[in-house]
Amino acid sequence: MSAQTSTATLQADEAFMAAALAMGRRGLGNTSPNPAVGTIVVRDGVIVGRGATQPGGRPHAETVALSDAGERARGATLYVTLEPCSHHGVTGPCANAIARAGIARVVSSIEDPDPRVAGRGHQILRDAGVEVVIGVCAEAATRANLGHILRVTQGRPMVTLKLAETMDGYAAAGSPHDPRLIITGIAANNRIHVMRSMHDVVMVGVGTILGDDPLLTVRLPGLENSSPLRVVLDTHLRTPARSRLVATAAERPVLLIAGEGASSETRKDLEARGVSVEIVKCDEDGHVDLRSALGVLARAGLTRVFSEGGPQVAGRLIAGGLADDMFLLRGAKSLGSPGIPALDEKTRAILKDRARFRHAGDSFAGVDQMSHYERVI
Repeated sequence: MSAQTSTATLQADEAFMAAALAMGRRGLGNTSPNPAVGTIVVRDGVIVGRGATQPGGRPHAETVALSDAGERARGATLYVTLEPCSHHGVTGPCANAIARAGIARVVSSIEDPDPRVAGRGHQILRDAGVEVVIGVCAEAATRANLGHILRVTQGRPMVTLKLAETMDGYAAAGSPHDPRLIITGIAANNRIHVMRSMHDVVMVGVGTILGDDPLLTVRLPGLENSSPLRVVLDTHLRTPARSRLVATAAERPVLLIAGEGASSETRKDLEARGVSVEIVKCDEDGHVDLRSALGVLARAGLTRVFSEGGPQVAGRLIAGGLADDMFLLRGAKSLGSPGIPALDEKTRAILKDRARFRHAGDSFAGVDQMSHYERVI
């Protein structure tokens, strides 16, 4: 193959893999415990099949794309954002289905670290005479599948952290008697609702519940049924029984993660109201241990957490290396008086440390600025 042909093939592979990644993103927040995979089937330069992992994790993206392609899959190239599975679950292995469909070439972004797969899917394809190319758009695919990867390698889901601050860097007014601070406008708030819908969990600290009494649901037209599990880090079970969260627990699930010293009577009362409660160990500062809390979610098959807690939770996640994506929203107005800083100087220094975080870019939602940081992995 000439260098020119090789370059052209690589460019085509990257373009089609980008389309597969876009397909996979459609399933974010809806496919756990399985990863949100995207698949494209291409024959003679034309897309003949498309697939994304379906809600609940089945069927897999490869199966959907092969069904969409039908007989046109024979001799075609299949692009997939994660190694096809090789183990028997509810259905047979995707790798075998790909080979049976007559696919001639598979372009796979990354190997699946799940020990039930871990290279076996690619080997099944090679043994069947299918050409296998690995590594196209690998970084983007790793980011897209990070929740799945961290769940099987570290026993925790990935965490997206959202925090809002005024132009002068405050998350709230300085006095508890001041009215609730509205920092961002409707365009930014709508974007946050979309981001919630792309996660399995929305998580806050109990301080947010006590201060704001939020619902933590998705309330955009068409996305009302995409609200994630609502989770509160509540060491001493201080979430009020009359809060909107508890009042709506029968409609949308609520999980409180408490410390070992939490009141058993309060726990029984909350559970009688439809709220789930899990007990974990506390850290050296007496708060719910974050790794233990995230471990509870991972064991429940959840892979993506959207943290909307305040400065305290944000600082602990960042300092602990548990914030994988960070979105810092900056409103167009200043507080104009001393308040509660969104991030302290130590935490801001961590975000600026290139060995720990990468500034992935800035965007605007209306007049509000959104800065995106990614944990270096």
